[in-house]
Amino acid sequence: MRIITGEYKGRHFDIPRTFKARPTTDFAKENIFNVLNGYIDFDGATALDLFAGTGSISLELLSRGCEQVVSVESDRDHYNFIRQCIAKIGTDRSILIRGDVFRFLKSCHQRFDLVFADPPYALEKLKDIPDLVLDGDLLTPDGILVLEHGKKEDFSSHPRFVEHRSYGSVNFSLFR
Repeated sequence: MRIITGEYKGRHFDIPRTFKARPTTDFAKENIFNVLNGYIDFDGATALDLFAGTGSISLELLSRGCEQVVSVESDRDHYNFIRQCIAKIGTDRSILIRGDVFRFLKSCHQRFDLVFADPPYALEKLKDIPDLVLDGDLLTPDGILVLEHGKKEDFSSHPRFVEHRSYGSVNFSLFR
């Protein structure tokens, strides 16, 4: 796993082979961040990374200048890996939470410029995530939600859907 651009550009982190999480491919990550550049100025932004997995998105957000990145991950091994990666880059702009994303969403009172959700594609509650984030008032007025999902899901009829991007088997739906 590598950081594509920004302050920590080119940094590599070796993901343990025992991991269940799959990092967003570099190709898909680079392309979705190019799209997001049209929606958000990362410099000084606040971001929330749900289902943080390997921490790839959180690290990319920190590298691109986000003032604060909150990462939520329930798996103990994944949480510890992300904690180690953040320690290696030596930043204090990261808040790492080990816990259930759905419980976190119910109790969170902070607003973010960007919410990035990369749940397991087979997650039963995947379709609920846009409404939980959008109805939970977690976005700033110009904020954006990015939901990574498999090709079977279609969110285009959601009232706050903005656009869909597909990069190979990786799909992103954007909401405002």
